[in-house]
Amino acid sequence: MTKKVITRFAPSPTGFLHIGGARTALFNWLFAKHHGGEFHLRIEDTDRKRLTDGAVEAIHDGMSWLGLTHDGDVVSQYDRRERHIDIAHELLAKGAAYHCYCSPEELKAMRKTARAEGRPLGYDGRWRDRDPSEAPEGIKPVIRFKSPNEGQTTIEDKVQGDVTVANSQLDDMILLRADGSPTYMLSVVVDDHDMGVTHVIRGDDHLTNAARQAQLIQAIGWDLPVYAHIPLIHGPDGAKLSKRHGALGVDAYRDMGYLPSAVKNYLLRLGWAHGDDEMISEAQAIEWFGLEGIGKSPSRFDFTKLENLNGYYIREIESNETLVEACQPLIEKSLGRPLKAEETALLIDAMDEFKPRAKNINDLAESILFLFAARPLSFIPKAEKILSDEARERLSSVADILEKSPSWDAKSLEDSIKTYAETQNLKLGAIAQPLRASLTGSNVSPGIFDILVWLGRQESLARIRDCSN
Repeated sequence: MTKKVITRFAPSPTGFLHIGGARTALFNWLFAKHHGGEFHLRIEDTDRKRLTDGAVEAIHDGMSWLGLTHDGDVVSQYDRRERHIDIAHELLAKGAAYHCYCSPEELKAMRKTARAEGRPLGYDGRWRDRDPSEAPEGIKPVIRFKSPNEGQTTIEDKVQGDVTVANSQLDDMILLRADGSPTYMLSVVVDDHDMGVTHVIRGDDHLTNAARQAQLIQAIGWDLPVYAHIPLIHGPDGAKLSKRHGALGVDAYRDMGYLPSAVKNYLLRLGWAHGDDEMISEAQAIEWFGLEGIGKSPSRFDFTKLENLNGYYIREIESNETLVEACQPLIEKSLGRPLKAEETALLIDAMDEFKPRAKNINDLAESILFLFAARPLSFIPKAEKILSDEARERLSSVADILEKSPSWDAKSLEDSIKTYAETQNLKLGAIAQPLRASLTGSNVSPGIFDILVWLGRQESLARIRDCSN
């Protein structure tokens, strides 16, 4: 019988849900979903000094926004510390671990000597086979794992291939600190086993830990999980991802107006591929995802690609009501007032003309603001430039012509303006650009005749006359 696939995402609660962590969570979630398995969330909170207020909530919020729901209860590593301690004592009893009575001064001198001699800086094993009766007074011991010091350890990694480490390069790591608290390395191994984790999918910065953890797992007598270490995300310049590149929390992308569907699609394509497919739905991702699609090279974060992908997902939203729901709070915040019912209805009706240009929800909301802005409008520099003295004089004539229009519909208004342009021997753009600037305060917008209809006769004429000489 095939074993059920169980994956986990195990962040440390030291801040927001990092974008790299979000990708790791996504890969684990997709792999579990693809195999009909389970995806669990574990908070690795053993280091109480690094615990940040609100960090656990930020992780939950970020995962919830991305739709990465976990199975079962959230596991707190700290709450399981007694179990970790028990395993350390079991290893001690079977001779696979030992007490180490080195003082901090001894460890410092040990590292100094190793550095001077060009040797690895790890612990030299001096208490490995000594009798505890030789222990100095006043030193509380740590418990160290008795790592094999001959041969080698090979990790059969599904992304990196076989990774072999000489056991002589791995020192005897600490399992329990002098205060009796378990270390991260021990806690991870115990929790993964107890949670039934079958596949450990994580960043390749953990690859150096894998050999140590594999040795510990084998010493306890448990089965090894399947390892898959994902290359990290780099910036566009190939350097380690930093805040200037986009190493922000998932909440920051939400605040910048990105859709969760777009962020998920983008993160999926950062290091994983399915042929030449770029636009991949959640259903397709679950159907197609496999570890064999993960590349060995670091991915490069590209804001332009993310923006283009986000624009695609905005255009793909069929329900204008959904987009209005996303934009309305931003519009109302900018206006300093709630939208009236008729304004919301207008927004729903006009949305098809605005969304093709939008790269994110914030831009979309900003592009719509002019519809509800109070007179006199403010103008961006490009619009100011368009509104030359000559253009303002022309707008005065345009206002007179539009005011006489018997019908205030797009076709009638367009016919009136085209006729005026012909009589003045002008190209339509010579009238349309100043008209757009006067109506919107910008040089970019949907069609001006649609705008005239949305604003209505009275408001349109008032805005045009505000800009005419």
